[in-house]
Amino acid sequence: MSGSWPLGVHHDHRRLTPRLRAQTIGLVSAELKESLAIAIFGLTYLLISGRRLKILPLNRPASALLGAVLMVVAGVLTPDEVYRAVDYDTLVLLLGMMLISAYLFLAGFFDWAADRVLAVARTPQRLLLYLILSSGVLSALLVNDTVCLMLTPLVVAVIVRGGLPLPPYLLALAMSANIGSAATLVGNPQNMIIGGLSDISFARFSTALLPAAAVGLAIEYIVLRIGFRRMLRGASIRQAAGPAPPLDRRLFGLSCLVLGLTFLGFLAGLNLAWTALAGGALIMVLARRDTHEVLKLVDWHLLVFFAALFVVVEALNATGLPDQIYGHVRGLFGHTPRVQGWNLAWFSALGSNVFSNVPFVLVAGKWIPNFADPDRMWQVLALATTFAGNLTILGSVANIIVVESARKHVEVGFWDYAKLGLPITVLTLVAGMLILLA
Repeated sequence: MSGSWPLGVHHDHRRLTPRLRAQTIGLVSAELKESLAIAIFGLTYLLISGRRLKILPLNRPASALLGAVLMVVAGVLTPDEVYRAVDYDTLVLLLGMMLISAYLFLAGFFDWAADRVLAVARTPQRLLLYLILSSGVLSALLVNDTVCLMLTPLVVAVIVRGGLPLPPYLLALAMSANIGSAATLVGNPQNMIIGGLSDISFARFSTALLPAAAVGLAIEYIVLRIGFRRMLRGASIRQAAGPAPPLDRRLFGLSCLVLGLTFLGFLAGLNLAWTALAGGALIMVLARRDTHEVLKLVDWHLLVFFAALFVVVEALNATGLPDQIYGHVRGLFGHTPRVQGWNLAWFSALGSNVFSNVPFVLVAGKWIPNFADPDRMWQVLALATTFAGNLTILGSVANIIVVESARKHVEVGFWDYAKLGLPITVLTLVAGMLILLA
């Protein structure tokens, strides 16, 4: 009997082998896909969060695109799943706002405004204030990355023209662009994503975030003025020679009209993405300018970056890892809206600096409906991830744009930025949360 028993078992094992083999293969395949997704995600964010590596000298858009392609090649996502992963509303909204910004640039608005600010400001301290206000307001109306891209060369030219030190004004431009962009759903990419993921209206969002952004700009001015008091005290504005740059008043007026109509559409509750693109299309028709010239000013790299980023984050979400992380930390957030708000703010500030703000919002957006007051938590997420961008140079794309664009004139080190970015981030975040949760 002892000799026949193993034979019987062996016979059953052979009979069940195909089924067991299929289950085993399926299990291994699922685990392998999860491991590959996490590994590709880690590689992608290593590339986009740090400096370019000698082995893989890729910029952020190329790194995100590589991650998206690897997800398909590794079998983590199918091409159909990739197409469904992309949030086209966010891309369309970005494109529409970039088109309107491009026409303002072609009208000479940024050059003209910079020269006017220099002419009106009589002291370096007042110039710092005007730059903070200008950058903050423009970033609320347009996309902060685009504003920094267009304003940085002009600010450098104005400051050099006026014989002033560059660091205070470069930090002012970058930090106020981040803070001011928190005021609207079209101020920065992460707010645009939040607008697409949530049901919060444009008017309700701005009503809640605008006061926090205004107080944040005031705090930034005070900290920068104190931090650079010695540098600014010994400086004086040198009056520029030569005529002011011309302003195409017709194109400028048309751009302002279209921008005003676009924001009326936002306030009326129309679809944000297609309202912005309609504004872009309208000004393309009415401006009578070569559209090739306009389309060259669109930051296509940024659009590719976000499209690929959606794919990489969706692949990670498919593994269930973000849900598992939230399951472990859920109890730490608390139960009342106020406690949850504060804990989400600090968690988001940390997460957006580790993973970058846009990827963090894409992942954390799945958690918000589970909170006690989802609408308020969307606002907290927008505030924290935006204000936290001022912590370090790598905290936001706007910072990198400003610092890299001015690199030929002055080198702003990591700690040169962080020693002022840290107090500004902490103070603005605390003040903003007090206002938001009041």
